[in-house]
Amino acid sequence: MKKVIQLAVAFLIALSFSNAIADESAIKQSMLTSMPTMKIDSIKPSEVKGLYEVIVGANIFYASEDGKYLLQGRLIDVAARKDLTEDKLNGTRKSALAQMGQANMIVFKPKISKYTVTIFTDIDCGYCRKLHSEIDQYLAQGITIQYLFFPRAGKGSDSYNKAVSVWCADDRNAALTAAKRDQKLASKTCENPIDKHMQLAADFDVKGTPMIVSENGNIYPGYLPAKQLVEALESENTQN
Repeated sequence: MKKVIQLAVAFLIALSFSNAIADESAIKQSMLTSMPTMKIDSIKPSEVKGLYEVIVGANIFYASEDGKYLLQGRLIDVAARKDLTEDKLNGTRKSALAQMGQANMIVFKPKISKYTVTIFTDIDCGYCRKLHSEIDQYLAQGITIQYLFFPRAGKGSDSYNKAVSVWCADDRNAALTAAKRDQKLASKTCENPIDKHMQLAADFDVKGTPMIVSENGNIYPGYLPAKQLVEALESENTQN
């Protein structure tokens, strides 16, 4: 009898797994039929029965079992008062930044680095300029700053062209500092990652600049003085 029960349990588990695979296949097929250019990274059951979590780059969507319905929003564990979606978005952001890599960023490093943040910046944004004018204060706190460009006026704008010129300069760090001081730059063009920066900003749903992303994938929209940023980063590490 015990063996029969074990076989029955094994069958139910296998059946459940088979159904999950079928649902994932149906969702993927439905989404690719409607949106053939979408690159789906993973599909798996969410915490809610009948709802599947679909990861596309740095974004998370939710789909019905048949793939006919897709929604984007926050999945909240009411009892635990926890944003389950945000926790997972932190992971997708970390992964996306790792894929971008420091080679495609402009990096300001302190002598001893304790923390690393990535900042989406616009050369002509007032608070972006204020933050960069205090770069020595961030470095003194042991914060490595990784810059990505997000010219809010869009591709082809004056801010966009300045970003390209900075990237193509012989000394990118010095050129960025000069540009943020509103000093005239030599106009240059070369192969650059600015469009990739802007796409990542869209994936991260960046609404304004500066936008700070911590190593854990947490978002801090807007300007934060060095000491306040350190406090926030220390708090993150304590919670983790």
